[in-house]
Amino acid sequence: MFDSAPRLTHGAITVRGIRQRDARALEAELIANRSWLERWEATLPGTRPSGRFDTRSSIRSLLDADREGSGMAFAIEVDGEFAGQLNVANITGGALASSTLGYWIAQRFAGRGATTTAVALVTDHLLGRAGLHRVEVCIRPENLASLRVVEKLGFRYEGCRRRYIHIDGDWRDHLCFAVVREELAEPMLDRWLAGRVPPFDRSVYPLQVGGDPRESSQR
Repeated sequence: MFDSAPRLTHGAITVRGIRQRDARALEAELIANRSWLERWEATLPGTRPSGRFDTRSSIRSLLDADREGSGMAFAIEVDGEFAGQLNVANITGGALASSTLGYWIAQRFAGRGATTTAVALVTDHLLGRAGLHRVEVCIRPENLASLRVVEKLGFRYEGCRRRYIHIDGDWRDHLCFAVVREELAEPMLDRWLAGRVPPFDRSVYPLQVGGDPRESSQR
């Protein structure tokens, strides 16, 4: 089976290409983590989530994008156990050479640095062997823990996209971040682990962040 997403590991954290045989584990995590995840999931205008998950079809679509070269679909593992997903989308070559990242992790793995490590591993791959120039991440301002991931890794804040993506039943604002190859004198993972990421100044945000007692599903 075609799989362009490489296996990348640091310590207990591994990211690898998602496979059809992950469908059952993926469905189990999505069901078990409904209250943890649903506030951050994309929705279709005019519809309500059914609560059912066709994970085989979802994985098939991700692998189709992988095969076409427009995406990479990763599973996140912690100590060998399926823990979440990291998807690279909108891969564009040529004069743009860019991509976007999205990710989630199960609640029981939160707070262990798994998402931060996964994002760093994949970003280093995209800006290195994959030959891209830019990686972007867009995050709802209420999603504090997901904001911490990009802040800790040194992604640069680029601006606010108003009512950008339909999530949890409405069009939601997103704060957008990016990193380009020239901004990294060393691998992103190494820089973070060595404590060489400059402190992030949240005063650049044009609106208040946080404000939800459940916080978020990313750490």
